[in-house]
Amino acid sequence: MSSPLESLIQTGTKLWLDSIDPDLVRENRALGATGATSNPIIVSDLLKTGRFDSDLETLLADDADDSSVAWTMTDKLVKDAQSVFADVFEQTKGNDGYVSFELDPLLEDASCELSVEEKAEQYIALGKKWSAGHTNRMIKVPATPGGLAALEELSAAGVTLNVTLIFSQRQYEAARDAVWRGAQRRENPGTLKSVYSIFISRIDVYTDKHAADLSSDAQGLVGIVNAKEIWKLNETFWADKNLPLDQEMIFASTGTKKPEDPKDKYVSALAGSDIQTNPPGTNAAVQEMTGKVFTRQVDVLPSAEVLEEIHTKIDFENLESTLMEEGLKKFADPQKALIKLIGEKRGALTA
Repeated sequence: MSSPLESLIQTGTKLWLDSIDPDLVRENRALGATGATSNPIIVSDLLKTGRFDSDLETLLADDADDSSVAWTMTDKLVKDAQSVFADVFEQTKGNDGYVSFELDPLLEDASCELSVEEKAEQYIALGKKWSAGHTNRMIKVPATPGGLAALEELSAAGVTLNVTLIFSQRQYEAARDAVWRGAQRRENPGTLKSVYSIFISRIDVYTDKHAADLSSDAQGLVGIVNAKEIWKLNETFWADKNLPLDQEMIFASTGTKKPEDPKDKYVSALAGSDIQTNPPGTNAAVQEMTGKVFTRQVDVLPSAEVLEEIHTKIDFENLESTLMEEGLKKFADPQKALIKLIGEKRGALTA
């Protein structure tokens, strides 16, 4: 009998891990995971454990500033995870086996005074820098004005992209179109590999607060419906491009927020295609569901009545702006915390 995660993968889902903890990467690779993502919270949590103090001591001895040390450690941890998934990259000829590297979130901090154009220039420079020399590294760029403005040039330069912080169809289409424009400027557009990370559970947190008048049939389904409808748009757009590699959705924010929700709520609802980046705790909880059998649900929508209610009552423009405001704070603050942690480690390790 297949394990629950094996069953999920058998539906057509690619399972990625929302962590670059070396132990969890190896553990989840053994369970069938074929890629991973990183962010400053993950890196900070790893450094807090003390497991990497010897690496930090070496870097701090070179008198590098706190920000530089943070980026060097991020680079190392992502690179180590890449090595675990390198065989997947080779076996799939570049269609899977990636680890995402997030560009500087401080470009989206409220205190950043750069214009959209200047932010785009920074994203382009950083994307080229951190992708150089890597095969199975994806560069993670947010679907903000500055990030979106950088995508065409990054794509044209051959950078493999993961566009993140997507909440709406508008963001997805802007990102996708920019990436495709850039790909067509390549000598060989067939080298394009791109993914688009849509956040799901945060949307249901939003509707609890801002759309309390939704019926019980619709409440808690908006994030899933939104993800499935954008997934369908993505399938349709790329269908006639005849590209050798899949241009995929990443279903992100798949951990449940409500204690009463089953741990596999989003995992089950989106099973069957593309990529799920699940938190380690979600994968562990799913794996404990003895006898659980997943079936393809990614293209199954609720009733026409529920869809009409969602499309009538949800202001997706307000949803996007609200969640982006919250998301950018969650995006930038962890990088500040990571840099602060390096400073604290400097004091402790070099005392």
